[in-house]
Amino acid sequence: MATQLFVSLPTSDLERSARFYTALGTTINETFSDQNGTCFVWDDNIFFMLIKREFFATFTDKPIVDPAVAVQTSHSFSRPSREEVDRIVEAGVAAGGAEPRPAQDFGFMYMRDLDDPDGNSLGFLYSPPEAEDDDEARADEVLGTA
Repeated sequence: MATQLFVSLPTSDLERSARFYTALGTTINETFSDQNGTCFVWDDNIFFMLIKREFFATFTDKPIVDPAVAVQTSHSFSRPSREEVDRIVEAGVAAGGAEPRPAQDFGFMYMRDLDDPDGNSLGFLYSPPEAEDDDEARADEVLGTA
């Protein structure tokens, strides 16, 4: 059995989150959704749990970061083409998200960032198969792994 990933993120508005994440192409898993949170399905193994901030706070004694002013994590997804990266980011912006910086093209990888309406950070990237061999040194330099 493959490992499933459930990412929990705070939200101040479940309905707004539903409009945003379904515009990106996710579906809602009603079994894992209620008045406190909504489960968004990216694929068979990746799920985002958007949980009301007040309820999210019951899971920890640590302060909940306000994603509008601080980044706790960023979740990046590969896409099958540059066009799909552009399509999903444009759909997210149209659904109330924001693109915090311009697209970045490193040759071996094309990426765009997208903040959801609460400020949670997402990334979408495309790396052509031929780039894996041709640009390893450049990738190491950009990613700081050299």
